[in-house]
Amino acid sequence: MTSATPIVFVVDDDVSVRESLEALIGTEGWRAECFASAQDFLARPPAQTPSCLILDVNLPDLNGLELQAQMAGERLGMPIIFITGYGDIPMTVRAMKAGAAEFLTKPFANDALVGAIQQAIDRSTASLREEAELQALRDRYASLSRREREVMALVVVGRLNKQVGGELGISEITVKAHRGRVMEKMQVRSLAELVKLNARLHPAPTA
Repeated sequence: MTSATPIVFVVDDDVSVRESLEALIGTEGWRAECFASAQDFLARPPAQTPSCLILDVNLPDLNGLELQAQMAGERLGMPIIFITGYGDIPMTVRAMKAGAAEFLTKPFANDALVGAIQQAIDRSTASLREEAELQALRDRYASLSRREREVMALVVVGRLNKQVGGELGISEITVKAHRGRVMEKMQVRSLAELVKLNARLHPAPTA
């Protein structure tokens, strides 16, 4: 997954900007995919490789900030680098508060953009790795039987085998057997590891 060539998406309605950015991106060894509008970009299926988006603020259909808001629910793991010919402070603040990786005003130095792209690609790589690990964890949890999940839920909050048996109406020996299978299927060696994995699977709600 993360060994694939990173993709740098470009959304800008100025063909000369698209062409110059495509050349720069290719020089750095990344793959460029350019679009003239936000709608054209959204029609492209989400990338499964490390990627980022260079996005012009002013576009003919959805503008850059509107596209950023739409992507928050659809392509959360793709960092956005905004570029604009006439940015202002409120616009910049709005973009950065919404999670933009960078906000560059034209004309900008190539090395500034290249540095921003590299940081964005690194961020995307880490996000994809985290998601892959979490999916593998979900798959392991899905392999547990209903009873094994019940045992796990009680064990991770500190219940002893005897207490688990009492709550579920099963013998302590049966609890031990289920607990052993839980540890095996979840691929952990200790209760502490199981507690950590459970916290990743079921994060506490934020206030």
